[in-house]
Amino acid sequence: MALLTIQDLALGYDGHVIVDSLNFHVNAGDYLCIVGENGSGKTTLMKALLHLQEPISGQIVMGDGLKRNEIGYLPQMTVVQKDFPASVKEIVLSGFQGRCGLRPFYSREEKQIADENMERMGISNLGKHCYRDLSGGQQQRVLLARALCATRKLLLLDEPVSGLDPKVTAELYSLIAELNQEGITVIMISHDIAAAVRYASHVLHIGGSVFFGTKNEYLKSDIGRFYLAQQEGEKTV
Repeated sequence: MALLTIQDLALGYDGHVIVDSLNFHVNAGDYLCIVGENGSGKTTLMKALLHLQEPISGQIVMGDGLKRNEIGYLPQMTVVQKDFPASVKEIVLSGFQGRCGLRPFYSREEKQIADENMERMGISNLGKHCYRDLSGGQQQRVLLARALCATRKLLLLDEPVSGLDPKVTAELYSLIAELNQEGITVIMISHDIAAAVRYASHVLHIGGSVFFGTKNEYLKSDIGRFYLAQQEGEKTV
């Protein structure tokens, strides 16, 4: 069953349309990568999926019992985020804030789930460390553990490996793939089309041309072949 169904979606700012007539769906267990040129509206689409920005027109329909506060989100890393002065455990636990309501404390179950997610991310030994003192890769693992505290169904990841070295990038991609194999649906924005088609089950390409389909369909499409060849050429220059 579809977790998300996007129907005739138009997105933009101040009446200026960036993305128009967008149609796709995300089923439980999918791993969807959103790719496209800079400025094509990838992050704007992510904000719309999170209900942080209203579409100009069209619909975003949630299914399978998914609620707005049950979506885990890992945003693009900013300088402010990198320097956040809180402990790792505090940041991971904050993933539950959307479900706490007026309750001013975390339950025993929530603390246990936080511990389990830290273990999944290999950061159990960092609970008392200050987040700002961690490496970039460790910080992303912390934020991923935080996102997991918000959801058992759907993760939205915006350029999760941006600025990381190749070894740490490969490790983080592997962690995300494992989460997907465990049953968590993943929607990830990526500038790295080669990585997208390596890990994804489906690809949404937006920009001057729009494509939505399976990874294999994307690899055979004109737009997929063109952009993969272009990106490969940029790496060899």
